Amino acid sequence: MTDIIIHCAVALLFPPLLLGVIGKTKAAFAGRVGAPYFQPYYDLIKLFRKGSVFSETTSWVFRAGPVVTLSATLIAGLLIPLGHHDAPISFSGDLILFAYLFGLSRFFTTIAALDTGSSFEGMGAAREVTFSCLAEPTLFFTLITLARISKSLTLSDILTHPTPMIWLASGASMLLLAGALFITLLAENSRIPFDDPNTHLELTMIHEVMVLDHSGPAFGIILYGAALKLFVLGAVFVNVALPFATGNALLDWAIFIAAMLSLAMTIGIVESVMARLRMTRIPQLLVGATILSAFALMLVLR
Repeated sequence: MTDIIIHCAVALLFPPLLLGVIGKTKAAFAGRVGAPYFQPYYDLIKLFRKGSVFSETTSWVFRAGPVVTLSATLIAGLLIPLGHHDAPISFSGDLILFAYLFGLSRFFTTIAALDTGSSFEGMGAAREVTFSCLAEPTLFFTLITLARISKSLTLSDILTHPTPMIWLASGASMLLLAGALFITLLAENSRIPFDDPNTHLELTMIHEVMVLDHSGPAFGIILYGAALKLFVLGAVFVNVALPFATGNALLDWAIFIAAMLSLAMTIGIVESVMARLRMTRIPQLLVGATILSAFALMLVLR
């Protein structure tokens, strides 16, 4: 019961801090002090205290988009193990539900953008759907490969099975999976080199363009949902790439939090040393990630 409470508390309270660490890392590379680590929390509080403005051309779909997206991401967060502790919700085949929960959240985000009737947001929705079609096979190949290694169809078993011994026995496959997962993590969260969450240049925006008409609490829900999605996919990556467990519950939680903070710093470093890719190069990198995960599955099957 204690692990479930800690799991829910970490999943609900920790995600905005990842954005703060990324921002602080990028500021350090740019020679600036940067915003405080807890700035995302302040921004969310400010947004939830504001009122919302809705266009008369929108319907209930526009209002439901942020809520459904956040709800689906929250459920996905309950399906994954954190700190090598079993997930609060676990059953055979939950990896399929996990993947399609993100599909559901993406669907409502895109139709909410289309509901505005803006060709600008429609352009962003088209790009989002196109690139997600190239990123989703990587996630499926990764989950199938891990299911094969762990001989289980439950996410708690799949993501807690990797150990240093598994890495030694299947090092090539695990290395390919870690690389493919990191690329997918950046793509699914609209981070550089796929997208720049801080830009408002019309010709290059993907995710940000879809939420420009949201304001107040609705926009706060979107920002919090984006941070939660980064946390959930980051937790999947950490379970695969850093499979360390001590057997001590509190120490494992501390190691997990430290690993997530290190991942946020790594993302900040990547965004500081790389530029955004040209739009035509993004599909090539996503297909490359799919190929890496497919090779990993072939190695495991052999």
